[in-house]
Amino acid sequence: MLIDLQVHSTYSDGYLTPTELAGFLAKNNIKVASLTDHNTLGGQPEFARACQRHKIKTVPGLELYVTLNHRKFNILWFNYRDSSRLHKILRESQIRRRDKVRKALNRLKRRGLKTNTEETIDKYTHYIPLNQVVWEVFGMPGNKKVITRVLGNKNPREEEIIREYFRNHQFGILNESYINIKRILELRKKVGGQIILNHPGKHNQLGREFLQKLKKLGIDGIEILSPHHSVGAAMYAQQMARELNFIETGGSDFHRHEGGGFPLQNSLEYFRIDSKYLKGVEKIIG
Repeated sequence: MLIDLQVHSTYSDGYLTPTELAGFLAKNNIKVASLTDHNTLGGQPEFARACQRHKIKTVPGLELYVTLNHRKFNILWFNYRDSSRLHKILRESQIRRRDKVRKALNRLKRRGLKTNTEETIDKYTHYIPLNQVVWEVFGMPGNKKVITRVLGNKNPREEEIIREYFRNHQFGILNESYINIKRILELRKKVGGQIILNHPGKHNQLGREFLQKLKKLGIDGIEILSPHHSVGAAMYAQQMARELNFIETGGSDFHRHEGGGFPLQNSLEYFRIDSKYLKGVEKIIG
């Protein structure tokens, strides 16, 4: 059975609405899916309704940026029972995010770019997605000329703009809004669900000692199948999952269709997640 336990919508940094996303998943024969927008549950009701029309089973989901002893990583949280209890901690994170984005946009002015800082921020009532902010700044009169000159590229990719203007140590870094993992695990005792280490191969989070520590803390599983993983990383992640008795999950991390006339438009054109390869995933998908 084809599943996808990590996709994103316009409620965070995806480019499809939850309704559009459900239609896209249906065309790819996905039978179980989870919308895992960053630091927000805003798209869950719309996604659940749309998936129901397409006969796709939904799993409540969320992606969070967390820390443990100054180490930063991502988790997925599935099947929380009482979303109202999550809103306080998520709202705190969203407010911190707004402040960080405000400071980052103001820094751009010192580099010769125009910004409508408060107007940009106020467009987003949940998570503020950096990718959307990037293209808004790029599209403002005069900014394209400045950015393309600095980058030496008439058609810069999103990643290039982010690296130069938002993740440049010389001018300032826009960090995500992180939450201590111990605080999340404490809340999980009240609202339930499964907490999964997200695409660990993407940022070299597959060390045995680190995974053992997460297991001891109460993390339930690890994302094995991800387009961010090499075959070797996926196999090693699965080895560690079996060793530590972790739930195994998989997700496409779909955000958008690439456009630009490229033959390959998204990860689901080459990447499939079959639940039969994931030990324990039935604890999440039922």
